[in-house]
Amino acid sequence: MARLLVGTLIGRLPTGMAPLAILLSADHGAGFGTSAGLLAAVYLVANAIGGPCYARLVDQYGQRRTLTAGAALSGTAFLALATEPTEAWWAMAAVVVAGVTRPPLDPALRTLWGAGGMMPSPAHQRVALALDSATEELIYVVGPLLVATIATATSASGALVATAAVGAIGTALFVCTPASRAVGANSAARQPDWLGPIRSQSLRVLYAAMACVGVTIGALTPLAVQSADQFDAPQLSGGLPATLSIGAVLGGLAYGARAWRGSAGRHLIVLSAGFAVGWLPMIVAESPATTLYSAAIPGLAMAPLLGAAFVMTSTFAPAGHATEAHALLVAALDIGCAIGTAAAGITQTQLLLPAGAAAGALILGTARRRLHPTFLHSLPPTPDPERAKEPTL
Repeated sequence: MARLLVGTLIGRLPTGMAPLAILLSADHGAGFGTSAGLLAAVYLVANAIGGPCYARLVDQYGQRRTLTAGAALSGTAFLALATEPTEAWWAMAAVVVAGVTRPPLDPALRTLWGAGGMMPSPAHQRVALALDSATEELIYVVGPLLVATIATATSASGALVATAAVGAIGTALFVCTPASRAVGANSAARQPDWLGPIRSQSLRVLYAAMACVGVTIGALTPLAVQSADQFDAPQLSGGLPATLSIGAVLGGLAYGARAWRGSAGRHLIVLSAGFAVGWLPMIVAESPATTLYSAAIPGLAMAPLLGAAFVMTSTFAPAGHATEAHALLVAALDIGCAIGTAAAGITQTQLLLPAGAAAGALILGTARRRLHPTFLHSLPPTPDPERAKEPTL
């Protein structure tokens, strides 16, 4: 268990390292021939699109071979980028490959804790997934700090090399565990289904709600910059996301520390509503200090909210599609984050913070019957018009 968690944390550090490493490399004269921001954005988009596709390969061929191949391809692309290519197309191609082939270690871990049967009971699974959602916040704190330290001590290209090395080391630790090896050995052949987890109406509801939650998360960074200008407090630009992460770590640990009444679906509805309400103190704050400290309040609900979403994904993931189902959840959050960041430039950023989470709570509340395990249906190999259908929205 410890090796799995440590390997996953190390292997996921490139998620927090890569965007800043790419930005620094372009800004420090790497000669990519295109803007640093564009390259970083392309990496994130490639990651969001490639994650579910690569996760489907993991489900089909097992974890060990596919994750190792992904780490090798992604690492090689980072090394190619570190050679400071002068052609824009070459830099763009390297960034796309690095993003598309990044090993989906987080969905792979959640598959082991869910469909993989590592947890002795649903309560243990909930605690494990809550811990995972809490520790994941550390990636976005440690990753950029690590890149900044390495770039200062060596060079921006050195940060790209370190990103490749860290990803390879973490993936190696993960796939060498007995639990991960067993997935490859026990993976059964299955009929192809292009819809995959999207066929589940319960998962579609969950993905739509998490995309709305992502809108709120994505709007925070532009708001942090605006708050820094408004209060003439530059520390707020980085302080607000960091404080949100600290609150998320504390909330995730508290959520996993005890048993809570009600189903995970009910937890989702309550936590998404709490996440929305939690932003109100920050958007009405009138000083830098109160703005900074109040950012921890929604963070207390964020990690438990994501943890409950992971539990529901494991519950409703069709047989043979567990890793892909978790990867699609991450992709939904990423898409929401991109929408929130983009929308913050054309609308009232402060309104997006509670509005996104409130929309997610509304979706979950309206379709709450779908989130009950009694509506769980296994995904058939091919569409069967005679099978019982889930209730429609």
